[in-house]
Amino acid sequence: MEIKDIEKLAELAKIELTDGEKAKLLKDLDSILGYVKQIEVVDLPAQAEVPEYENRNVWREDTPELRDFSVDLITKQFPGSQDGFVKVKKIM
Repeated sequence: MEIKDIEKLAELAKIELTDGEKAKLLKDLDSILGYVKQIEVVDLPAQAEVPEYENRNVWREDTPELRDFSVDLITKQFPGSQDGFVKVKKIM
């Protein structure tokens, strides 16, 4: 990679770089590309050695949960009620 490549990238990104920033960016990109080259050399195991996983459905059936709800039960637990309705604070 060369300075002209950095200038082209800066032009495509529509950013202005000083000569110092270009040199620093060139150094950073060279180290990044060097690291990528190291990763390319890593020997990966053959596909046959990779374990296979079985896909299966882990969802449970949707069954209703029966609970004892009634107007009386709810209004007794609520701090304010009137004529079978619960009272709440006025918002507006």
